[in-house]
Amino acid sequence: MDETDHQNRPYFWGNTPEEEYYNLQGIKSSKSLFTSTRGLSLFTRSWQPLSTPPRALICMVHGYGNDISWTFQATPIFLAQMGFACFALDLQGHGQSEGLKAYVPNVDLVVEDCVSFFNSIKQDVSFHGLPSILYGESMGGAICLLIHLSNPNSFQGAILVAPMCKISDNVRPRWPIPQILTFLARFFPTLPIVPTPDILDKSVKVPEKKIIAAMNPLRYKGKPRLGTVVELLRITDYLSQKLGEVKLPFIVLHGSADAVTDPDVSRALYEEAKSEDKTIKIYYGMMHSLLFGETDENVDIVRREILSWLNDRF
Repeated sequence: MDETDHQNRPYFWGNTPEEEYYNLQGIKSSKSLFTSTRGLSLFTRSWQPLSTPPRALICMVHGYGNDISWTFQATPIFLAQMGFACFALDLQGHGQSEGLKAYVPNVDLVVEDCVSFFNSIKQDVSFHGLPSILYGESMGGAICLLIHLSNPNSFQGAILVAPMCKISDNVRPRWPIPQILTFLARFFPTLPIVPTPDILDKSVKVPEKKIIAAMNPLRYKGKPRLGTVVELLRITDYLSQKLGEVKLPFIVLHGSADAVTDPDVSRALYEEAKSEDKTIKIYYGMMHSLLFGETDENVDIVRREILSWLNDRF
């Protein structure tokens, strides 16, 4: 595949139109706009089994700078093939949702957006009585934990993929930068000037997949905004102190070579959580993007682990 083919590729899988691709995968998919309780227009997608009733609902949250229409889709497509109904939304300032690109001034409001969207799905009569499971990647994993802490009995489980319970020291700005950023963010919260390494380069291992990820027309490619970084530092500091309040069944999956979020904090989550049913998988040598950026063999290992966890419980 030459560079021109890359540039003209409309979907992460290639040129096959969406509806045809989903049919080929044996699933059905839809997309729509959801208006949050604070009036934001949020882009949403669903991926569902084609011919069988779903076994459970999986409510999914993507990571920082990402969206639900490119590489993120590979996982809900797989889970829909396995009988699960998956739902996700582009967070404020991400993908096709409203808001300044990659600007997240208040994660608590984003949590409320997610809760209100997922509740609207759970209230659909066709899903009555089905268990619902949270799924989050990176920043989305942190948001899933915040959803659980604010609504402790609303979900029956969580799948946390490299959750951002703490930003790795490899990408976290060093002292006194955080103190300076916090001060500047009071006056210039939307300025994209935070000095950090390229997260995509640190997330994706396979060179060909780096090219595909970089082609995403909706991916945020600028430097992180002051207000977003200060807010992510705030919520990760908050979460790292609240790990002992986590009570729902969960599986946490992390690569030992993750240079974006810290696998040691996933270990701390596993140790400190009050959950009676908890599982941890640390994959030696794997990086941040476990479900896309690794070799196909590694991606399959992680997928099968998630599926096995789901099959044993739902």
